[in-house]
Amino acid sequence: MQFQKGQSGNSSGRPRGSLNRATVLAQELLSARVESIAGKLIELAESGDMRAIRVCMERLMPVIKHQPIAVELPPIEKAADSVEAVASIAAAVAAGELTATEAAELAKVVDVYVGALATRGFDERLTKLENGISGAPAVPARGAVRDDATV
Repeated sequence: MQFQKGQSGNSSGRPRGSLNRATVLAQELLSARVESIAGKLIELAESGDMRAIRVCMERLMPVIKHQPIAVELPPIEKAADSVEAVASIAAAVAAGELTATEAAELAKVVDVYVGALATRGFDERLTKLENGISGAPAVPARGAVRDDATV
């Protein structure tokens, strides 16, 4: 028999997100000794243990994962302008001003912006079309006779 999607085969099993007993026990043991462990780590770091120094520095000054990128991009007013923007991103990579990862993230921003421009353009055209239809004179149905028509 197949299980239903999203349902466990053991309804009395461990709840989702709960920790197993070994993890809970380890956390309790560490939390009871965290002060002495931290003190020993600092003592080792002060005596020149490079691994202890690295651990302390990672805690004090974590690695910055995302920094602002300073890149000059041309203005993008229509979808065709994105080609020039992507070309300037590629030139910055070639010049060593951007990493490939930074360039990919920047290209995503350009892509989303171009998509937003397209959405705005579509909305403007649709609004004009709807306003044109609602403001246009009524067109008689095919075969209908007008009052002023001569036969």
